[in-house]
Amino acid sequence: MTSRAALESALSNIDVHPGHAWRPSLSAGERVTLSRGEAAIVYVRSGELTGVSAARAGCSVNAPSGAATTVEGGRTLLTGDAFISLGCHPLELASQSGAEVTVVPLEVVATVHTRALPPVVFVSGFARAEPAAAGLAAHLGVPAPGAALDRHGDETICKLMVTTVLLSALRAWAASEQDASWPPRTADPFLARVAAAVDDDPGREWTIDQLAALGAMSRSVFAARFREVFGTSPASYVTAVRMRRAEDLLDAGTPVSETSRALGYASDEGFRRAFRRHAGVAPSEWRSARRSLTA
Repeated sequence: MTSRAALESALSNIDVHPGHAWRPSLSAGERVTLSRGEAAIVYVRSGELTGVSAARAGCSVNAPSGAATTVEGGRTLLTGDAFISLGCHPLELASQSGAEVTVVPLEVVATVHTRALPPVVFVSGFARAEPAAAGLAAHLGVPAPGAALDRHGDETICKLMVTTVLLSALRAWAASEQDASWPPRTADPFLARVAAAVDDDPGREWTIDQLAALGAMSRSVFAARFREVFGTSPASYVTAVRMRRAEDLLDAGTPVSETSRALGYASDEGFRRAFRRHAGVAPSEWRSARRSLTA
């Protein structure tokens, strides 16, 4: 990640001008392509939307908590979530079951400060964190790009909404003090040994006692130290490793049931619930979206 000082400088100096917002309705399987140079904010009014970027590393932000992580490739967001693209790379948006979205084109003034910003940001929980801005986004725009504005004042409201959406999302990203690389790195050799063991065998039924023993610590000391260093509980870390491995297996064509067994789930339904919490859609839907977008 870039330094905190560089990010704060970028946020203070960013100059963004919104274009005319429009409200496309995507049917099942339909996609919208934002080409290189087409910066935009996309707000999901209803349904589900998967965004796949050519950027080597984007950012995923949970707006209510402020947690931010680096992601590669794509992310599926649901009603009340948003995408931000600075136009550095093409961005493909598609929906498996249909979606209502608001697209706000952006003109981003390129400066030395904008280089500190991520090329694409996936923002989950935006409507919960910024209900007023989300309410504006839900009603902005016209049915098609280039159509006449249907209300006076839309451009002014759009400018306010864009500023709120963009800065709140990027500040949440900047506020994350974790190293967003994956797997997380630590200079603590005992915790590094624990993380490596989980990464090597995510399907094992790891218990807190087993992990604490690997780290040569008591259960309570290990749990507190792990959360302090990695910013999450040991159980959540194991789940995160499993979900990333699940994406790799599904992307490679591994059946859902086989993926579930490989990752230690007692039932396919338990795996599907965990994956839906992680990605927002079922494993089969996620794989279909990946295939359709990369075809």
